[in-house]
Amino acid sequence: MARVFRAIFFGLILLSSFAARVGAGTLEDATAALDRRDFATALRLFRPLADQGNAAAQVFLAVMFIAGRGVPQDNTEAVRRLRNAADQGNAFARCLLGHANTTDQGILRSDIEVLQRPQEAADQGNAFAQCLLGVMYYAGDHVRQDYAEAAKWFRKAADQGNAYAQSRLAVLYFSGRGAPRDVAEAAKWSRKAADQGNADAQAMLGALYADGAGVQRDYVEAAKWLRLAADQGNDLASFGLGRMYYNGQGVTQDYAEAAKWVRKAADQENAGAQLRLAAMYYWGQGVPQDDAESVKWLRKAADQGNADAEGGLGEMYGAGRGVLQDHAEAAKWLQKAADQGNANAQYDLGIAYFKGLGVPQDYAIAYMWLSLGAAGGNKDAAKFRDALTANMTPAQITEAERLAREWKPGQK
Repeated sequence: MARVFRAIFFGLILLSSFAARVGAGTLEDATAALDRRDFATALRLFRPLADQGNAAAQVFLAVMFIAGRGVPQDNTEAVRRLRNAADQGNAFARCLLGHANTTDQGILRSDIEVLQRPQEAADQGNAFAQCLLGVMYYAGDHVRQDYAEAAKWFRKAADQGNAYAQSRLAVLYFSGRGAPRDVAEAAKWSRKAADQGNADAQAMLGALYADGAGVQRDYVEAAKWLRLAADQGNDLASFGLGRMYYNGQGVTQDYAEAAKWVRKAADQENAGAQLRLAAMYYWGQGVPQDDAESVKWLRKAADQGNADAEGGLGEMYGAGRGVLQDHAEAAKWLQKAADQGNANAQYDLGIAYFKGLGVPQDYAIAYMWLSLGAAGGNKDAAKFRDALTANMTPAQITEAERLAREWKPGQK
C-alpha cells in the first residue's frame, strides 16, 4: 500500500499548486508517515491541512478512507474530500470522481491500486488510469509533455464516460492542441461532460453558445449552462453570466444582478471579473458609485498582472480618484501596463514623459510611447506624437523612432 500512496504523492505535488504553497513540510511529514505505514500519524497530520483547504491533503485522506487505512472505510467521506479537492482543480480527484460516476459501485480500493501500474491498467481499459495518463502527458508529469498522447488517453477515458476526460478533450479540440482545432468536436465533448454535471464543461458550453462557436449562437442556452456552472462555484461561468446580465443577452438586462455574479467571480480571484467590478463601481452600474472601491478591485486585478487594470490604476493615481494623487505611483502602474503592450497605457505614459509627471521629462521616450500607443490603436496618440515633434531635434526624432521600432512587449 505504501507504493500506492507514494505514487499518488508525486502526482499530486505537480497536479495541485495549492499543495506546494501551503504546509509543504507537514505534507511531506504526513506522506513519510504513510510510507512507514504509520497511519495514525499520517491522519493526524493530513486532517488539519485538509481542513485548511489543502487539496493534496484532501486527496490523501480520501484515499485513506477508500482503502480503510487508519480510518474506517467510508466511501461517502472519501467522495466529500475528493469533491473539495476537485473544486480546487486537483486533476487526480477529478479523474477519480469522473470514473466513479460511470460505475454503479462508487470508488473501490482497486481503483486506486491502478497507480502501481497506470500504463498497464490503461492498456487494459481502466478509464481512471487512462484519464490519469492523459493528465500526465498534458502536464509533462513524469513523462515528456505530449498533447497528442494526452488527447489519445483522454479520448479513451471519455469514450467510457469519464466526465473529466470528456471536458479535457473538449479543451484540446478547442485549442487545437494534440488534435486539429475543431470547435464542433469541442462542443460535442463539452456537452457530454456538461450533461454529467461537470462545471468546467458547462461553463465552456455556455461560452460556446454565447459565441456561436461549434453550435448555433443561442444566448438563452448560453445563460442556462453558465448558470448551472456558476451555481457550482465556477468563476468563469459566474463572470460570463454577469456579463450576460450586463449586456442583456439571454436574460433581462440587470446591472444589479450582473454585479452580483461578477462579484462572485471577483471574490475567486478572477482578474477579468475584478476589472469589470472596478468599472461598475467607477460608473455606478448595479452598485453605488465609489472610486475607492473601484481602486480596490483595480489593485486586485493589477496585482495579478492584468494590463487593463494596471493601466486603470495608473489613471486613478494620476487623477487622484479613490486615492491621493501620486504621479510617480501613476507612472509605475502605467509602465507595467505599457510594458505588456496596452495601447492606452502607452499613450498615458507618453504624456507623462512629455510633461514630466512622475518621471523625468524626456521627449524621445514620450515620442516612443506615443508611437507605440498609436500603432496599438489609441486614437489620440498619433496627434500628440506629431505635435511633440515641434519640441524635438531631428536627432531626437530619429532616436525615438528607433526605440519604437525595436521595442518588444515585456521589454524594460
